[in-house]
Amino acid sequence: MLRVGCCGWCAARSRYYSAFNAVELQDTFYDRPDPERLSRLRSEAPEGFAFAMKAWQAVTHPLDSPTWRRARERPDPSLAGRLGLLRTTKENLEAWDAVARAARALGARVVVLQTPPSFGYSEENARQAREFLATVATRDFVVGWEPRGTWREHEDAVARVVEGLDNVVHVVDPFRARSVKAEPLAYFRLHGIGGGEVNYRYKYTDDDLRRLCDMVRGLGGKEVYVMFNNVHMADDAARFRSLCATP
Repeated sequence: MLRVGCCGWCAARSRYYSAFNAVELQDTFYDRPDPERLSRLRSEAPEGFAFAMKAWQAVTHPLDSPTWRRARERPDPSLAGRLGLLRTTKENLEAWDAVARAARALGARVVVLQTPPSFGYSEENARQAREFLATVATRDFVVGWEPRGTWREHEDAVARVVEGLDNVVHVVDPFRARSVKAEPLAYFRLHGIGGGEVNYRYKYTDDDLRRLCDMVRGLGGKEVYVMFNNVHMADDAARFRSLCATP
């Protein structure tokens, strides 16, 4: 099963549903997700359409992260040392509970935990990530961890964090890194080629997309999500889906 879509709605939803078979919601990152709204969204989608969602930044990002500027409401500054960075504090686990409730209402197949570059590799951060992921792993949906920053140079440490955790996968941009754990599914987020860790203005060539299709086919028919997250995502995702002949 190949799922192709975008990180966010790149068109009116009625048009999107006819073009793609999956979406990764982004507004669930900026503000506490609303289970009632997500349940309504689930009910309007066509049968067989797959939802993923990006986890609320309260779980992953410190309160001084610039991403909080886009939030409608910000947590009390007194919680600065209690929220974000995959902490297993009472407050952060409560924030995760809000994410999990929303994911269940949405019927999400995957919840993406994207940690910021400031949460780079260290043995302490590896211990913290492992403890958090082991605590929140669930049968209800797959938890996908996309580590940013210096983790790419420490693939062995990423493997130690996720190994043996059911329904936890390593999310990567396949042009930039190899997933060390892609069971029970593989989840790719495409951020553009070149230009450091992300290059959102990059437009994928047909040759790039054929390479990507070969990567997907090399995974042996497992469930694969290919989610484009660049300026040209609508066109790139549509061309990829056509080139890879998804149903």
